[in-house]
This record gives sequence, structure tokens and C-alpha cells, in this order.
Amino acid sequence: MNLLSRVLPTAHADDDRGVLPIEGKGKGKGKGKGKGKGKGMQLEVHPLPIPDVKLIRTRRISDSRGYFCETFQRTDVAAQGLDNDFLQDNQSCSSRLGTVRGLHFQRPPFAQAKLVRVLRGSIFDVAVDLRRSSPSFGRHIAVELSSEGNEQLLIPAGFAHGFCTLEPNTVVFYKVDQVYSAAHDSGVNWADPELGIEWPTAAAEAILSEKDRGLPMLDDLAPCFE
Repeated sequence: MNLLSRVLPTAHADDDRGVLPIEGKGKGKGKGKGKGKGKGMQLEVHPLPIPDVKLIRTRRISDSRGYFCETFQRTDVAAQGLDNDFLQDNQSCSSRLGTVRGLHFQRPPFAQAKLVRVLRGSIFDVAVDLRRSSPSFGRHIAVELSSEGNEQLLIPAGFAHGFCTLEPNTVVFYKVDQVYSAAHDSGVNWADPELGIEWPTAAAEAILSEKDRGLPMLDDLAPCFE
């Protein structure tokens, strides 16, 4: 069972994939939850069924020109208990629908927390808990993120992360709190049946790098996060 089936808001009747639906789509005209009176970036933080993974929404101010939004303000994010020291920004563009990137992580001492958002298009985003001491070890969170929805997913260190594009020419941006280290780069096979991930594309149709196709299954992965 997809873990997000137990998360509010309730899924729409026509949403049969069980991923977390995002209602409201982050739009607004100066109203919404937050600190109010023009102070702070006005964000909502929602714990997911694996509570260390958070869904974050920030307010958009829309008018006839389009919209404006603050996507990250360290002081306000830290006030929500999310005090990551982000050091590097990464961005990817995937030209074809059904492109899978992942599931990736870095081993300690270069383990990374990630703050993921979509600049164009949409993705099926996945985080897998690799912490051996965690009661949710081997379980995953799956959520749809889109540029229209203005959501962000905070994935702590100790998780593998990956996504599948739901639209062509999708651009994904994410912050990390540790720099990239090729010597500590690792991953888990996206199609491992033991993970139980209901990907939106069939394995035979997915577009992957050869590196990602060769990633090990979870049972073959040496413990990384005790």
C-alpha cells in the first residue's frame, strides 16, 4: 500500500495511483497561512508518513503579469525546525516523459539532505529510507511535484532519492547540504520489487542512464546509515 494514502488532504476520487494530491496549488493574492503582515515568507510544512520527510508549500502572489514567490528563506525555514545548512544547488533537465533519475544518495561523511522542487513540468518524486535503525527502513515516500503546484520536498540524509518525469522538458532544482563527492556516490536500483514503488512508467519503457540501470538491489547494498 502506498504510504501516502493515509496523508491529508484526501485523494480525489479520480486519483487511483495513491500519491499525495496537492490542493490549492500554492497560489494566492496576498492571503494565506504564515506569519502575516508581510513578515516572513509564509510557508506551510507538512510531515509525511515517514515524518522526517517534509512537504513544504510557499505562498505565491499572482496578478495579471504572472506570479512572485519566495522559495527559500533560511531564517523562516529554520523557525520550522528545518535548520539545514545548504551548500550547493543542482539542476537537471529531462527532455522526455518517463525519464527516471535515481535512486541516488551519498555515503557518509558526504551524506546529503535535499530540498527538491520543479521549475518546469512535473515529476513523481520518491525517497527511500536507508537508515538501518529506522522503523521505516526500506519504506518509501512518493509524491507528485510540479511547477504549477509550487511544492518542495525536504529529504533528510539517510534516504535514497529519485524521480520519474511526468511531462517532457521537465526541469528539477534542488538544494543539498553537502557537496558532491564522486567517491561517495551510490544508489539503489529504482526497479527493486522489494521497495514496492508504483512508478508511473513500465521498466521496459523507462529512460535511464546505464549507471542507474546497474545500481544494486536494496538487499545487496552494504549498510551505509546505521
